[in-house]
Amino acid sequence: MVRQGLKQILADEPDVLVAGEAANARDLLEMARRTTCDVILLDVTMPGRGGLEALKDLRRDHPKLPVLILSIHPEDQLGVRAIQAGAAGYVTKDSAPEQLVNAIRKVCGGGKYITPALAERLAAHIAADSAMPLHEALSDREFEVLRSIGGGKTASQIARELSLSVKTISTYRGRLLQKLQLKTNAQLTRYALDHQLL
Repeated sequence: MVRQGLKQILADEPDVLVAGEAANARDLLEMARRTTCDVILLDVTMPGRGGLEALKDLRRDHPKLPVLILSIHPEDQLGVRAIQAGAAGYVTKDSAPEQLVNAIRKVCGGGKYITPALAERLAAHIAADSAMPLHEALSDREFEVLRSIGGGKTASQIARELSLSVKTISTYRGRLLQKLQLKTNAQLTRYALDHQLL
């Protein structure tokens, strides 16, 4: 439904043509290999491998192809990570259609689309020193698992969503506990809530 809605919004723009669509990271990477396009609109939350991991693969395989992130998550949760991973911009799904179209045009023209609020967060992130929150040092996958645990999901549910084994999720959980200096899932959940990561 979301993809159909996006196609409808973009169909009204005479200078925008949807060249293809993909339901997951694997299909996206395959489509990018065989389809010529000027920009990729990528959701952070995808079935299987997450959008940030797909973004890194796209940057590796197609370094000059701009990727615009469109996410349900507020930019203060994932915007900095997305830009650091190589995104050309970040737009939330509750943005006006005109904002999305403007963002697409900007990144197609070689620019970056960053809201003033995200620009402030990026500047603060660059200026941060040892006062940086512990979760900023997590890998993208660890961060994804932290958010899932914080959201009350079990290891089995997370493993299914990320197409990983329960044992691998347990390994990530152990790393999270160590890196965040915590002991239980309840503390991980509290940490995620306290830092507004959900």
